[in-house]
Amino acid sequence: MATLPIALIQTRTPDSAAASFAHVAPLIREAAAGGAKLILTPEASNFMIRDKDRRAAALTDQGSDEAVVALRGLARELGVWLLVGSAIVRSGHDGDDRAANRSLLIDDRGEIVSSYDKLHVFDVDLPTGERWRESATVRPGDEAVVADTPWGKLGLTICYDIRFPHLYRALAKAGTVMIAVPAAFTVPTGEAHWETMLRARAIETGCWILAPAQAGTHDDGRQTWGRSTVVAPWGEVTAKLDHDEPGVLFATLDFDAVDRARAAIPQLTHDRAFAGPK
Repeated sequence: MATLPIALIQTRTPDSAAASFAHVAPLIREAAAGGAKLILTPEASNFMIRDKDRRAAALTDQGSDEAVVALRGLARELGVWLLVGSAIVRSGHDGDDRAANRSLLIDDRGEIVSSYDKLHVFDVDLPTGERWRESATVRPGDEAVVADTPWGKLGLTICYDIRFPHLYRALAKAGTVMIAVPAAFTVPTGEAHWETMLRARAIETGCWILAPAQAGTHDDGRQTWGRSTVVAPWGEVTAKLDHDEPGVLFATLDFDAVDRARAAIPQLTHDRAFAGPK
């Protein structure tokens, strides 16, 4: 199989679509100039707004979101594939005014070729006192997605999904060679769990794990962990931004590493039915 030069974009996304595109576009241009053919941005790449009323006012359909439209044009201009880790857009479901937290895979013609709505929403009370109820504003998806690319199959996940290994196993068994984990991890959970879980998902699936992250203190006051990371199928971290500043992380994926990892530990072929527990 081929090798693939990629780049992960680490952002500190602002609180409007126009400002968010202005923030991320130079980083994407830097990635393309550096030779990346597939470029991935983090979760919530079009805006980050905690205030419910302001967030509702900013919400648009996928086809008219200012950042999404501009990112499609940029992918076409640069001739690259671009995964918008997620955009917060109207879900399109009648009777449900919650948003979708939606990954969008854009090809080098600027066309959206695949999309995925985050399956697992982040409803937690952290030991630090932080309280998050993503389900109040985001309608969870109901379908796992594997996207075709010129380099092989790409599994789509978002942030909190990383805590649900069965999703990653299903994606691997569907033929993925790489899985995206765009994220906006909180600082406490990022510091404790981020790299460990990314490495575990790579080992369990024999896939490349590609995790672009939000980073630092945002306009809406939230703090995100950063540390965008690429993990190889055997579990080793091959590239990492070890900070919480915006930046570009370059890596080259060797897809022969997928075959080597899965040949050494053929765990994806060893599932057995079992009863219980009682």
